[in-house]
Amino acid sequence: MKLSLAILFAFYSISHANAQNPVAIIYSDYAEAKSVAQTKNIPILMVFAGSDWCKPCIQFKNSILSNESFLNYAEQHLVILYLDFPLKKKNQLPAAMKAQNESLAEKYNETGVFPKIIMIDFKGNILGEIKFQNQSPETFMSVCNSLSL
Repeated sequence: MKLSLAILFAFYSISHANAQNPVAIIYSDYAEAKSVAQTKNIPILMVFAGSDWCKPCIQFKNSILSNESFLNYAEQHLVILYLDFPLKKKNQLPAAMKAQNESLAEKYNETGVFPKIIMIDFKGNILGEIKFQNQSPETFMSVCNSLSL
C-alpha cells in the first residue's frame, strides 16, 4: 500500500510539474521545425530577429517568447522557429545556421524588417504576418489563433 501511494505521488508530482512548466521548444533549424509542424499538423511561427541589436526583437523575446502562457499555448498550436541575425562577433552563428537564416530571409523577409514574424504551414506557404507592437501575450495568442484557422 505504501509503495502504491509512493508511486501515485511520484506520478502526480511529475504530471503536475509538467503542467506547470512550459514545454514548447524554440527551434533554430528549419528542417526540424518543418518536420515537427508536419507531424503535429500545426503551423510554424517564423521569427526573424536581431538578438543583440534590435530593441523590438529583444522586447518580443522577453515579453512573448519567454512568457509561460504563450509557451504552453505554443506547445499545442505552433512550432516556433527563431531565426537570429546577431551583429556582435561574440554572438555569431555557425556558418550552416547563418546560411540557412539568410536563405529563409531571402524568401520570407526580403525587406529586412526586424522583428519579422510570419506564420507558415509546413509546406512553406505564408498564412499571415504578425506585427509586434508590444502587445500582451494573450493578444498575440489571439492573433496567432486567427491566422492558424
